[in-house]
Amino acid sequence: MDLETPLETICRLIIRSKELDAQVPGNDPDEDPDDVDDTDDDDDESGGALSVLDDELNTGVEEEVVALLDDLADDQLAEIVALAWVGRGTYDSSEWDDALAEANDLDPDERIDELLEMPALGGHLEAGLAAFDYSCDGIGQLD
Repeated sequence: MDLETPLETICRLIIRSKELDAQVPGNDPDEDPDDVDDTDDDDDESGGALSVLDDELNTGVEEEVVALLDDLADDQLAEIVALAWVGRGTYDSSEWDDALAEANDLDPDERIDELLEMPALGGHLEAGLAAFDYSCDGIGQLD
């Protein structure tokens, strides 16, 4: 299978999708006023120390993912959906033509919605590429 979409574009989408999946909503102290801990206990291991590891929501990442998808031609967008389906296990790599045909049956907005609503999109795309012996190794730094 030859890719219609440049590998660099798919790899950028993988990286940004993984960043998007890693984001968590920020803690809003006003959200649950009954859950207030006013103690100043340094021995408390209730997760406060780990909260610095959370990657809070960054709308710029989501906007970039949407822009990447919007910039794709219809056949490329269908290819991305089919790759994600293969990576997710909905289709086997030997069923590529069926996956691509079904993805082409969706209108472009449905394709984008399908991708944006797919948990672990970056991982599925990566697995889809691997099923066809493609990889993002050696593509370079895409930040």
